[in-house]
Amino acid sequence: MSVDTRTAETAETAETARAAATRGTAPGGPGAPAADGRLPLRTHLRHIGALVRRNALQIKRNPESMADALLTPIVFTLLFVYVFGGAISDEVTGGSYVNYVVPGLMSMMGLSIAMAVGTGVNDDVTKGVMDRFRSMPIARSSVLIAKVVVELGRMTLSMFILLGMGFLLGMDTPESVLRLLAAMGLSLLFGASLIWVFILLGLALPTPQAVQGLAMLIVLPLQFGSSIFTPTSTMPGWLETFTDYNPLSNLADAARALLHGGELAGPVAWTLGWALVITLTTAPLAVARFCRKT
Repeated sequence: MSVDTRTAETAETAETARAAATRGTAPGGPGAPAADGRLPLRTHLRHIGALVRRNALQIKRNPESMADALLTPIVFTLLFVYVFGGAISDEVTGGSYVNYVVPGLMSMMGLSIAMAVGTGVNDDVTKGVMDRFRSMPIARSSVLIAKVVVELGRMTLSMFILLGMGFLLGMDTPESVLRLLAAMGLSLLFGASLIWVFILLGLALPTPQAVQGLAMLIVLPLQFGSSIFTPTSTMPGWLETFTDYNPLSNLADAARALLHGGELAGPVAWTLGWALVITLTTAPLAVARFCRKT
C-alpha cells in the first residue's frame, strides 16, 4: 500500500470515527451519555452504522478484498464435487453427491469468511486504527459489532454464489423457499458466532501471520473431522465420536435436512446451542480484550 493511499485511509478512518462520535451526542441532547457514561441505544446504533459505512468504503477502495467471498464458493464447489463426487457412491451419501456436499459447504463458507476477520482486526490494531476509535466517545463494542455486520454481508453473498453453483451442477431444488432461507439463516447465525472467535484471536495474537497460523490449526480438524464431505459412518469409531459433537457436523446435517429432508430437530437444536454458547463466551472476551488492547 502506498504512503498516499495509507494516509488517505487513515484520514478517512479518523473522519468516520469523529462523525460516529459526534452525531447525536451534543451535550444535553437526545444522544448525550447517561450519568453512568453509557450511550443511549439510538446513539449506539448510529455509531455502528457509521462504522459499517467505514468498513464498506474500505471494501470499495480495495475490491480485491472481496476475492475470497466471490471465488471461494466457486472453487470449493467445483473442487469437491468433481474430486470427491466420483469416488463416493450415491449409496453412501443417500443420493447425489452434490446434494450432500453443497449444504455441508454452507458451513465452510461461514468459517472461511470468519477466518479473514481475525487478520483484518489484527492489522487494524497494528496500524493504530483501533487507537483512534478508542480516543472517540463511542462504545467499544460498536467497533466490533460493525465488523460482524459487514462480514455477515460478505458471508451472505458467498452463500448465494455457493447455492447458485450447486443448482448449476444439478443440485435438487428444495420444495420450499422458506426452508432454503432457513438453511441460510442458520448458517449465517452460526457464522456470526465464529466471527467473534476470530476477532478474539486477532486481538490476542501479536501478528496477522500468527492469527492465520493458529486459525488453520483450528479450522482443518473441524472441517475434515466432520460430516461436510462424507458421512461419518465411513470413519473410525473414535473419529465418528468426535464428529458427532463437532458443531460443523451439526450445521451441515441441519442444512441438509432443511434442503433435502431428514432428521431436523436434533441438528438444528445443537447448532443453535453451539452458536449461543460460542457467542456468549467469545463476544464479551473480545470486547474486554479490545478495551485492554487499544
